[in-house]
Formats: sequence, structure tokens, C-alpha cells
Amino acid sequence: MFVLSNFFVSAIQNFFIAFGVVVGASLFAGLGAVITGQPPLRTMTQLADSMKIWGMAVALGGTFSSFAAINKGLFQGEIKTIIKQVIYIFVALLGSNAASAFIQLIQRCGQIWSK
Repeated sequence: MFVLSNFFVSAIQNFFIAFGVVVGASLFAGLGAVITGQPPLRTMTQLADSMKIWGMAVALGGTFSSFAAINKGLFQGEIKTIIKQVIYIFVALLGSNAASAFIQLIQRCGQIWSK
């Protein structure tokens, strides 16, 4: 069995948590749009763009813990902690942006299929 270090496990989880928050919120917003008679794909893409920052914040466990770790790294000289947190933030940002791109892909496929 292949075992990853805790750092890589956390990074992978951060990516997929951010991805899931944005995709999940967009899908449920699309369902709500169908129920209320609004265009679901447009609603989903608009919400996906606005949910990216929230997906990143959820993946990081709230912004306070990341800032506390960066503070510890800056004032106690632990550069390794700062680098880890920056990577976690970057990976969560990648997950949120990938989810937004996925929702936009769904919208483009919907436009192609409706022709």
C-alpha cells in the first residue's frame, strides 16, 4: 500500500474540499433555479465564481488557523511553517478555480447540446 506523508494528504484534501464546496453549492443553486424557473446553468456559473473564496476558506479550516500558523512562522522564525501554509492556500485556490472551470465546462456542454 502506498502511504503519503501528512503534508501531501492535507494538500490533496484541501484541493478536493475546495472543489467540492464550489461544485456542491453550484449544483444545489442550479436545482433551486430549476424550482424557481430561473436559468440553471447561468445561475450555477455565477455562483461558482462567487463561491471560489469560500471554497478556499472552508478547505483551510477557516482563515484564522492559516494566519495563526503564518504568524508563528514569521515571529518564531519557522520558515517551513510559512511555506506549508502558502502551499495549502495555493492548493485550495487551485481546487476552487478547477471547480469553477468544471461548472463553466458544464455550461458550455449544455449550450452545445441545446443546439
